[in-house]
Amino acid sequence: MRSLQPLLAFAETAKRGNFAAASRDLGCTPSTLAKAVARLEKQLGVRLFHRTTRQVTLTDDGQRLFSRSQRVLAELEQLQEEASGARAEPAGTLRIDMPVNFGRSVMLPLLAQLVQRYPRLSIDARLSDVYVDLVKEGVDVAIRTGVLRDSTLVARPLGSQTLLLCAAPSYLAQAGTPATVGELMRHTAVLFRVPSTGRDRPWQFKVAGRNVTLLPPSRIRVDDGDAMVGAAVLGLGASQQPHYMVTAQLARGELVELLPETRPPPMPIAAVMPSARMVPSRVRALLELIDAARAGFPAPPPSASGKRAARKRRR
Repeated sequence: MRSLQPLLAFAETAKRGNFAAASRDLGCTPSTLAKAVARLEKQLGVRLFHRTTRQVTLTDDGQRLFSRSQRVLAELEQLQEEASGARAEPAGTLRIDMPVNFGRSVMLPLLAQLVQRYPRLSIDARLSDVYVDLVKEGVDVAIRTGVLRDSTLVARPLGSQTLLLCAAPSYLAQAGTPATVGELMRHTAVLFRVPSTGRDRPWQFKVAGRNVTLLPPSRIRVDDGDAMVGAAVLGLGASQQPHYMVTAQLARGELVELLPETRPPPMPIAAVMPSARMVPSRVRALLELIDAARAGFPAPPPSASGKRAARKRRR
């Protein structure tokens, strides 16, 4: 195991981007970690990091070693868990990356259950709407919405989200209620600025079997989902957001759904992992909790077609 210590020091430093943060995770001093990495570089005869006073970045040789080392260290961790009997009680730090609003609304309550169930487990929860490299950032599991773009990741379906177009009664009293998607161009939008691109996210609809996108005029744009909902409640314009963000506002009458018959198709939500071969017990515990809670995930209100179908069944 001692011969693996320099490799572990290297991998943790690569994940965290500096010796100080990596040393806190490993329970040693930054100088000890730096010396271990230097020994590994000397043994291999290559430079693994570009070093500055504040951070380190991987060289090309370091990137290749890091990719290979992740598989080795994951398998070693699994073997240690099985040998020590830790499989029955997850421990250590679970690093999870989540979209901001889904993380706040849905995942944080589940994570609270997880740490209450497993006292030896701690959580490093990262809430961001920017996709990260799971391996490079040392993330155990990430929550992703939409079609999975990285084919190398392993996905576990969680559910789906439906985008709802909503506005406050005060806004509709002033601007009128749109009857068609085309009329929305005469209305004011509260738009969401996508953090990863800096661009406004177009509204999405399904009209006569076709997917339609629209970018109405706007006087306010935000990069936070809660702020977008809040602006809509204040009557600053119509907004389109995932259903779980406006469930309470719709129930209280603070918002009204517009054109429910034109909702776009639901988008899948999944937990993704770098590999399915060696899944740490802390990740398995989260996935098992998610599977048990899936039936209780917030569901969108019935669409106009769903309401008509329900009325026909009652007859």
